[in-house]
Order: sequence, then C-alpha cells, then structure tokens
Amino acid sequence: MRVTLPDRPGSLGSVATAMGSVDADINAVEIVEKRSDGSVVDDFIVDLPPNQLPETIVTACQSLPGVRVEWIARYPEGGGLQSDLEALERMTADPPHAAETLVSLCPVVFRSHWATLIDVSDGAPRPSFATTLAPDLTPEIAEKFTPFDATHRTDLDAGWSPGWGDTTAVVTPLTRDRVIVIGRLGGPAFLDSEIARLHHLAALVK
Repeated sequence: MRVTLPDRPGSLGSVATAMGSVDADINAVEIVEKRSDGSVVDDFIVDLPPNQLPETIVTACQSLPGVRVEWIARYPEGGGLQSDLEALERMTADPPHAAETLVSLCPVVFRSHWATLIDVSDGAPRPSFATTLAPDLTPEIAEKFTPFDATHRTDLDAGWSPGWGDTTAVVTPLTRDRVIVIGRLGGPAFLDSEIARLHHLAALVK
C-alpha cells in the first residue's frame, strides 16, 4: 500500500502502530519520494489476517493527522526492496533478451498491473511481448500511447481498450524501434521517482 505521511519524527511509528491495531504484519517499508511540502510517500508491504478487509487498514491509517492512503492492492509474491537490483542482474545476465526480462519484471519492480513491449519499427505499433494481464493491443489501440520517442505519462479513460477501466501508464523508449509501456488499472499515477527508475533500467537495454 502507498501512504503519504508527514516527514517528521514519529510519523512512521504512528502509521506502523495503526497498522498493528488491525493485526497487519509489516514485511517491508520503502521510501518512494520526499516532497517539498513536508510530506513523504512510503510503500508498505503488509500481510493481513484471513478475512480481514483492506478497508480496515485504510481506515486505521487515515485516522492519523496528515496521513493519506494513496493506493492499496495485492502485491506479487516474492517482491522486495532489492527488486531493482535483481532486475538489473537478470537483464545483464541475458543481454539479447534484456527488454523481455524488464517487461516480465515490471509488475513486481514497479507495482504495476501489466507491461508490454511494443515494436514501432514499421510505423504500425504492435506488441511483441507482454505480461499475462496486459491488454490486447491492436495497432489502433497502441497508438493511444504515442509519442514513442520520449518518456511520458498518459491517463486513459474507461473503455480505452475493450473491457478496461481507467488506466494510468508510463511509456519509455528502449531502443529506436522498441518502447515499453507499463500500466496500473485505476492508479495511482506513477511518481517522478518511479519514472526515473524505469528510464534508468530502460537505458540498459541494447
């Protein structure tokens, strides 16, 4: 879950106590971004007891002054704070397939719902590799992610692809002929720090 909280001593402890009050077990905490307004964005990986509704932990956290839960979702098993380094190691271990490796790891590394590799070599964008939950992108639908020559965010309204709701995505070029698109169904929007991490990993693809 992604939480915005005041960047001051004791805030993190208060959030952890609130989570503990509903028997949530914190497995990991990662600082995602520090903001100029005196707040910080943290990602928490937590376990909830069986039959415990996610709303209980949201309510507990948001009862604290200045604390806001931005997003909560199921997190892929096996994720952790070293995911960027693990992605880097796997990409460099198999350079010819580095692009496919990065795409396959995006749901864990960036807590996204899906990722797709798009070939733009002949002017008609078409998917060449995608994660299991990625939408079926026809060339016409893939055009919604233009431009393909610069890293950028894009927000798509419900129905942008058959059966898909509101989606936020990031597009970044990997090579002259290939781009990667990663998406979250319903948000939250990708932060500048996340886009910078994606851009850094994408630059390693040859």
